[in-house]
Amino acid sequence: MINYTLISLIALLALGILAFVFGKNRRADGTEEPIVVGEGDCATCTPETPKCEQLCAMEAAVKPVEYFDDEELDRFKNRAANSYSDDEIEQFAYVLHTMQPDEVAAWSRSLTLRGIELPNELRDEVILLMQKQ
Repeated sequence: MINYTLISLIALLALGILAFVFGKNRRADGTEEPIVVGEGDCATCTPETPKCEQLCAMEAAVKPVEYFDDEELDRFKNRAANSYSDDEIEQFAYVLHTMQPDEVAAWSRSLTLRGIELPNELRDEVILLMQKQ
């Protein structure tokens, strides 16, 4: 008697698994539900998704450079991140603090594409703001 109960439970579990596997893409009318791949925004890339970062880097390389009312920072092209004066760091900080938080990642990419290194003193803050998004 116990064997029949155990076999029935195993069979019922197996049928449930099969129904789930084969029926998860079906609508109530029997047609298949299309599988939609979410389109992410490059601003939402995280360290856990390195492919996202690679795709965004390639995408950014072919797009025109985006400016954030920061054209004056172009004069810092090819400068080392540790070579800025306090006044120059303040110029970067002003731009950073006047933009929307969801623009920080795009701004960082813009600086990179323009050959401008972010001052070392602001890197942690920029990374923190990008992680919050």
